[in-house]
Amino acid sequence: MLDILTYLPARRKKSSSGWISFNAPCCTHNSESADRRQRGGLKPADDGWSYHCFNCGFTASFRLGRNLGIKARRLLSWLGVPPEEIERINLESLRQRNMEGILAERQTVWNRVSDVPEFEERDLPAHTELITQEQYPDLWNYLGKRAVPLDYPCLVQYAVENRPHVLIPFTHDGTIVGHTSRFLDDRRPKYISETQTDYVFGWDLQRPTWQHALVMEGVFDALSIGGMAVMHAEISNGQARLIRSLGRDITVVPDQDTAGMRLVERALELGWAVSMPLWDTGIKDVNDAVIRYGRLGTLLTIMQARETSRVKIELRRKQLAKRL
Repeated sequence: MLDILTYLPARRKKSSSGWISFNAPCCTHNSESADRRQRGGLKPADDGWSYHCFNCGFTASFRLGRNLGIKARRLLSWLGVPPEEIERINLESLRQRNMEGILAERQTVWNRVSDVPEFEERDLPAHTELITQEQYPDLWNYLGKRAVPLDYPCLVQYAVENRPHVLIPFTHDGTIVGHTSRFLDDRRPKYISETQTDYVFGWDLQRPTWQHALVMEGVFDALSIGGMAVMHAEISNGQARLIRSLGRDITVVPDQDTAGMRLVERALELGWAVSMPLWDTGIKDVNDAVIRYGRLGTLLTIMQARETSRVKIELRRKQLAKRL
C-alpha cells in the first residue's frame, strides 16, 4: 500500500496529537492563493488517513477496504501521485475486504437497521487556521481558562472581519461533520453552530477502555472532562441510540439551572443514571466545576453523586430547584 507520507512536502511539522502540517496543495484548485503558512493537515492512521486544509476548507479521507473517493483521488493527484499509482491503491484497498472487512460492513448494516444516526462530511469555513499561543495569545489564553485540552484543534477564521471567536470542529469517526463558533464579546448570540440532526459532540472521542460515558449539555463541558455534549437541554431519540451504541454505563450531568432540570426528566425516561453534585454556589455546569476543582476533582464529585434511583434523583432535583 502507498505510503502517503513519501509524497508530502519536505517542509512539514508534526503535532503531539499526530497531525502533520505542510503547505496545502489544494488551495490553488479551490480559488485561493497558494498556501505559504503550512495550513494543510494530514493525520495518518493504521488503516488510512484524514486530511483537512485550514485555509480553503477542503477535506478528504481514506480507509483501507473502501473505494478511493473523488476527494481522496484529487488530493493524491495534487500531491503528485501518478494516476496509475492511484488506481493501484484503489484495487489493493478493495482486495483487503477480508473477513474483518465483511464483518465491519455487516455491523454497518446492523447499525442502519437499528437506526443509529449517520452524518455527512462537511467542509469548515474557508480561511481557518489552528489557534496557537504565538499567533493568537488572547484566544489561546481564553481556551486555557476554559480548561480546553491543548491537543484539540480549535480554530479561528483569520481573514474574516468578524467578532472575536473560537471555532470548534465537530467530528464523527474522524470526519468533520460541522462546527460551532463561540463569540467572546458581550453581544448575542454567543454561539452560532452548523450541526446535523442527532449529532453528539465527543462521541468519537470516547476511549475504548472507558467503562462510563458522561453526557452533558455544552461543548466546553464535554471538552473539559472528556464527555459528550447533546448541545441543548434535550436528548433526541437518535442521540440516545448513538450514545447507547457505545455500550457504556451512561451518566447524565445536567447544568444546574432550570433548563438542566428538563434534561434530568429525559434521563429518567431513558433509564440512565444522573449526577447532580453539591458544587459551590456560582458553579452551574461541568466546565465551571473543572475550572474550579480541576478535571480529576470534578470527575470524583460526579461519580460520588451518581444516582440510579428515581426517588433519590427526584429529591436532589427538588433540592437544586430551590436554589434557582
